[in-house]
Amino acid sequence: MRLQNKVAIVTGGTSGIGEATALLLAKEGAKVCVAGRNRERGLAVADKIAMDGRCAIFVQVDVRRAAECDRAVEQTLSAFGGLDILFNNAGVFYPHTVVDCTEEEWDLQLDINLKGTFLMSKAVLPHMIKRGSGVIINNSSGWGLAGGDAAVAYCASKGGVVLLTKAMAIDHGPQGIRVNCVCPGDVDTPMLPEDARMRGMNWPDYLAGCAKRPLGRIGTVEEIAKAVLFLASDDSSFMTGAALVVDGGGIAD
Repeated sequence: MRLQNKVAIVTGGTSGIGEATALLLAKEGAKVCVAGRNRERGLAVADKIAMDGRCAIFVQVDVRRAAECDRAVEQTLSAFGGLDILFNNAGVFYPHTVVDCTEEEWDLQLDINLKGTFLMSKAVLPHMIKRGSGVIINNSSGWGLAGGDAAVAYCASKGGVVLLTKAMAIDHGPQGIRVNCVCPGDVDTPMLPEDARMRGMNWPDYLAGCAKRPLGRIGTVEEIAKAVLFLASDDSSFMTGAALVVDGGGIAD
C-alpha cells in the first residue's frame, strides 16, 4: 500500500499501459481518476477498480483541449478532495518518415503526445504548488531518447516529452514537486500490432524483430505500470528530471 490516501489521475487510462497503471495504483491504495476519450472502456476500468474495493472515477477528456484538462482536475478534486499524482500517458503513433508523414498526422501526434502532457501538467501544477508536494510522471519512449525508423512525428513528440520533463523538474523541484518520465520499448499493447499492420508486416515477423532485443521479448503493460508505481511512490523520493528506460535493453543494443 505504497500510495495509501494518495489521489492520482491517469490519462489514456482506458487501455494498455494506462489501464494497467490505473489498476496497480489503485491496488497500492490510491484513489484514481481514469481519464480518456473512450467512455465505455473508461467506465469499465473504473468498475474493475471499484469491484476490488478501491475508489475510482472516469472522466472523459481529450488532452488536446485545455478546458477538458481543467475539468478533469476539477472533477478529481471534487470527488477525492486532493491530487497527488499525475501520469501523462495518453498517446498515439503513426509510422512514417518526413516524406510520408502528413501534416494532419504530425499535428495529431504532437498535440496528443506533447501538448497533451503540457496541458494536463498546466492544469495540475497550481494545486500541487499550493500543497507544496506532488508527483508527475510522463510517458515518453525509448525512441524519445534514441530515435527510430519511420516514426518521425512520434520521435519528435516523445523527445519533446523527455526535455519537457527535465525543464519541469528544474522549475518545480523547489516547490516540492518531482517530475520524471518513463521510456518504454516494445510493449504488448493494441498499438504494437497496429504498428505492424501500418508497416505492412505480418505479426510473427514483427515479433521476431522485437525478439532481437537483449531480453529477447516484448514487455508487458504490467512491467511498465510497476515502473510508473516506483516513480509515483516514495521509493523514488530523490529522483526528479529522470528518464527511466524500461525497454528490455532495446536502446542499449
